[in-house]
Amino acid sequence: MAPNALDADTIIQRVAPITDRHGPEIQPFGHLVSMPIALSASVCRESVDNLNQLLADTMTLRDMYKKHHWQVAGPTFAQLHQLFDKHYREQNDLVDGIAERIQLLGGVSIAMAHDVAETTIIPRVPRGREAAPVQLSRLLHAHEIVLKEARTMARLAAEQRDDGTNDLLVSDVIRANELQVWFVGEHTVELPLVYSRERA
Repeated sequence: MAPNALDADTIIQRVAPITDRHGPEIQPFGHLVSMPIALSASVCRESVDNLNQLLADTMTLRDMYKKHHWQVAGPTFAQLHQLFDKHYREQNDLVDGIAERIQLLGGVSIAMAHDVAETTIIPRVPRGREAAPVQLSRLLHAHEIVLKEARTMARLAAEQRDDGTNDLLVSDVIRANELQVWFVGEHTVELPLVYSRERA
């Protein structure tokens, strides 16, 4: 064996994944790190608290879209299946933007399903499959909750000169949710039947 050569067992030990590491949190939830972004600690704290609530509700809405995407049924299956998945992806982008803003403000964003379930104010959806009109109604109600929150939070952020949070809420969250409400809402409209005139 050459000098400094390692035997096979030593090499295997060095390249094996380490799966048993434990340690304290590096930043507890609810505690903010001071970031040099020219906003006071109190403004950052209020925005972080508000955004974590909005994050929980946006994650819930996102997951409702995926649930309904999997479980939709009926004559509009194909259209709703595709629409729900498109809206899921758009909500997922909003989730990422909200979570990143929380971190940028020095906070810790919620991330795990059990924390989301404890935090969201959107009513819980049953596990079972529901008819498409019920799914659509639930989605519209969830959007309205998110929009009410986002508008209130945007006004507060503007008053406190937290322009980054205000911009995220107005330019991204509110606009995306309003557009999705339009697309979902149009599927709930009951149009009168149209009859063709018989030729004389």
